[in-house]
Amino acid sequence: MERTLAIVKPDAVSRGLTGEILKRIETSGLAVCALKKLQLTRAQAERFYDVHKERPFYKSLCDYMTSGPVVIAVLGGDKAITRWRELMGATDPAKAAPGTIRKDLGVDVEKNAVHGSDAPETAARENSFFFSGTEILA
Repeated sequence: MERTLAIVKPDAVSRGLTGEILKRIETSGLAVCALKKLQLTRAQAERFYDVHKERPFYKSLCDYMTSGPVVIAVLGGDKAITRWRELMGATDPAKAAPGTIRKDLGVDVEKNAVHGSDAPETAARENSFFFSGTEILA
């Protein structure tokens, strides 16, 4: 079973979309292996998004991700990374396929409702950033 990280971003949490997003995840056949709600500190956001440190959107991304609570989950299943990325849709909601989370629930490129790992190595790093091994269940 492959695992990936999912984050319901601050705008989606504040708009009451967490349940809808979790329903779509479970309906798709992905398992929720770990789940928590938290408020990211600036230091956590900067460490988590360190890969984007040199990009022009880094500061606004960290500002946004610390603007309100997020819901973080480890998802599991066969080809979980690919399946979650397909369910999310393209980063830009305007370019996302109909029926995807970002197309249906996203506002713009930054406030696109959800985050997902893009590769097995990224998923392993991101999962362990938020969850200990004992918090992730099959």
